[in-house]
Amino acid sequence: MKKTVLITGGAGFIGSHVVRHFVNKYPSYRVVNADKLTYAGNLQNLADIENAGNYVFEKADIVDEKVVDALFEKYSFDGVIHLAAESHVDRSIASPNEFVFTNVIGTVNLLNAARKAWKDNMDDKMFYHISTDEVYGSLGSKGLFTEDTPYDPRSPYSASKAGSDHFVRAYHNTYGLPVVVSNCSNNYGPNQFPEKLLPLFINNILTGKELPVYGKGENIRDWLYVEDHAKAIDLLFHSGRHGETYNIGGHNEWKNIDLIYLLCELMDEKLGREKGESAKLITYVKDRAGHDKRYAIDASKIQDYPGWTPEHNFREGLSKTIDWYLENTEWMQNVLSGDYEKYYEQQYLER
Repeated sequence: MKKTVLITGGAGFIGSHVVRHFVNKYPSYRVVNADKLTYAGNLQNLADIENAGNYVFEKADIVDEKVVDALFEKYSFDGVIHLAAESHVDRSIASPNEFVFTNVIGTVNLLNAARKAWKDNMDDKMFYHISTDEVYGSLGSKGLFTEDTPYDPRSPYSASKAGSDHFVRAYHNTYGLPVVVSNCSNNYGPNQFPEKLLPLFINNILTGKELPVYGKGENIRDWLYVEDHAKAIDLLFHSGRHGETYNIGGHNEWKNIDLIYLLCELMDEKLGREKGESAKLITYVKDRAGHDKRYAIDASKIQDYPGWTPEHNFREGLSKTIDWYLENTEWMQNVLSGDYEKYYEQQYLER
């Protein structure tokens, strides 16, 4: 194999798309997917490539330093793409400690293992850390997040990601570790765990349940199709400048309530329902604590170098996303019932 690449959190939403992209595009790379398989890690997301000759799965918890060290010793990684993270804001408000352990301690364990493994030769090595635009805090009605925007995290989730970002940069400055950091906007697409807005609302519309909208639905987010993000990660892993940060966004701001009305409109069309039927399910609920008003990304740096731009406009990407969930209702039912958690045992332990 030309390279051996560790992708952490590769059974999750974004991670599974990155793993598939690398396995299919780079047959000469050995791609090692390390995932703890917590509630959001679903190996069914990768059923189509799990028997590929250049793909390996390792059930591993990055919070366990010995486990991380053993992985590096076993595989002699040339690069790391670090996606493993606790990422749901509501969960971070309820259980902040889990976010500190996974997002901060887990990242430091990976950094230490990479530093030890690469200390004699860092040529052609890369530690790529994927983060979020939420570390920048909240914007007013104008302006964009740039790579130089001061950090101002507002939730335990974003605070833990901010901490991990700082450690990655510190290891570059202190130890010379070859690192790249990227901060992305909201991702959407197939295989997303249904605690997130779009898969949750798609399923609720299908089953006639209420669509709970925080506050008045006026919070604004930039939305990025997950496959576009995977391609950006590929470019930065191979061409990103060491020590640099890159913002990845969809140039696609939507007020939550406007997005939900568009979703309802498309669902009515695809399900053959009367126009406006799905929108009747919209219900306004108490706003989330510390709910940031607006996120918006300036992605001009990555567009200038290495030269990336999102391929999907939002209506097209949202339509593809809806189609996937409508065509994969069994996947959704397995997630909702918890049956997806049995997949690892059936596929890896009972063989």
